[in-house]
Amino acid sequence: MSRAFVNEDHFVEDLPDRPISDHPNLVTENGLRLIDAALQTARRNYGEAQAAGDRGALASAGRDLRYWSARRTSAQIVSINPDNTAVQFGNTVTIIRDDGREQSFAIVGEDEADPANGTVSHASPLARALLGKTVGDVIRAGQGEAEITAIK
Repeated sequence: MSRAFVNEDHFVEDLPDRPISDHPNLVTENGLRLIDAALQTARRNYGEAQAAGDRGALASAGRDLRYWSARRTSAQIVSINPDNTAVQFGNTVTIIRDDGREQSFAIVGEDEADPANGTVSHASPLARALLGKTVGDVIRAGQGEAEITAIK
């Protein structure tokens, strides 16, 4: 069909896919539950958009469905080793920064990460600085340094 016969107000371009990280898709058990919930929501939204004939919503829901399907397929559950002598994926680490602030972060998968709520991606600079370190070690954290005071 010629573009001359398409109502421009209702024409929807294909949305670009959401970028998929090059890092391994490591997840905690909770992270896998979150991916499954997001995938279920994406499937529901896709079905609703399809039933409504809403091309814009269908494009958006299709993009989300492709993203969450790919993330579910590539998910690698990492079991937490009960040995907490060195920081590993899944641990919650407490640090004290140069300015005296004490902060705790759980190291989780990229889709589960929410720094405002105390979780950081295993691919983040802070997590990479923490992985393999032990209590008492000093790491680079932002512009300053921080000492690891606890690993859970």
